[in-house]
Amino acid sequence: MKNLLITVFFLSLTLQLSAETGGSNAVIVEKTTASPAEKTPVYWQKMADGMSQALIKHFWGANFKGYENRFYFNYGSDLSNMTTNHYWPQAHAMDVMVDAYMRTGSKQYLNIYPLWWEGAPKFNFAGREEDPWWNVFVDDMEWIALAQIRMFESTKNTKYLKKARQTYDDWVWSTWGPEDEAPWFGGITWKTDVAKSKNACSNGPAALIAARLYNFYDAMGKKAGKPKQAYLNEAIKIYTWEKNNLFDRQTGAVYDSMNGEGKITKWVFSYNSGTFLGAAHELYKITGDKQYLADAVKAANFVIDHLSTNEGVLSDAEGGDGGLFHGIFFRYFVKLINDPALDSANYNKFRDYITHCATVMAEQGVNQKTMLYSGRWRKAPADDESVGLTSHLTGCMLMEAMCVLKHR
Repeated sequence: MKNLLITVFFLSLTLQLSAETGGSNAVIVEKTTASPAEKTPVYWQKMADGMSQALIKHFWGANFKGYENRFYFNYGSDLSNMTTNHYWPQAHAMDVMVDAYMRTGSKQYLNIYPLWWEGAPKFNFAGREEDPWWNVFVDDMEWIALAQIRMFESTKNTKYLKKARQTYDDWVWSTWGPEDEAPWFGGITWKTDVAKSKNACSNGPAALIAARLYNFYDAMGKKAGKPKQAYLNEAIKIYTWEKNNLFDRQTGAVYDSMNGEGKITKWVFSYNSGTFLGAAHELYKITGDKQYLADAVKAANFVIDHLSTNEGVLSDAEGGDGGLFHGIFFRYFVKLINDPALDSANYNKFRDYITHCATVMAEQGVNQKTMLYSGRWRKAPADDESVGLTSHLTGCMLMEAMCVLKHR
């Protein structure tokens, strides 16, 4: 993904200070959260339906006259931003389509799968002749692969899974290490033309892909190449590298990156916490090792206690790369909440937190006429206001998370 806006940089300084002080900016969530019983499942279904429909209506390129063959999610609502210089949001838009299809069974969402399959590589700004899905940003390819795995999960069509596997084998795992090269001693590279920048945004998703390829290995049928166990071994290697280098075991912060000199950039962003805890949770489910679960819980608590300083919710995030960060966190966070192995105290805290966030967004941040969300928790976009794809996707992901949230 592209470099973050200057405003996000200054935000990161605040988050870095919070991480290093280990709690001076902590939020007492219990005083700001709403009761989980305030909204019914029907309410969250309605919100998710409305926002998924708005995603198609306002962002799906082929929905607009004169662009009938634009099988691509536009970067701005209602043709306000037509740039194709942002690849990774395509993955998250398809993730929302998968969410909606799995929740409703509606063919409206399923019908977008083959169209997006054609359009995403076509409009990829950095595709190669030998592989139009390739991109200079390793993490962008990872997000795409994760979406493809979920497309397989929802359809059992192995072409999606096989493509994700090929992308991981050829373009992601190939950037690992070298393990004997200082100062990195491993790690997945963030960007192919930035030598040895090892980032949380490339390692967390890589660990998730490897773990899921392990889980679905048998579904691929006749297989060549690496054996099944290799994917689990690689998932553990990647996760362990990120934990050892970018995870603060005392506070639960997940730092942004290690540069070519071995220096850790201590920015803390919600999406990195989301993929770290997501990978930890995935490995816990595979191995039964409770240390992975403990890591996931610690990372989640950091986000709640130290990043949610906006009256109990995360920061506003209007457009740009940062618009997607919170949605990615919620996607993996809700899976952790739903795990029956999560202790009661953390379950109650986590459930109340995500419910509070969703309630604030639904009641104050979503335009109830257009069903668009612009990234401002407490100020809905005007009826005629252009909205960024990334922010609206975060809204969609949070509403979908509420639809699958389990209550004890």
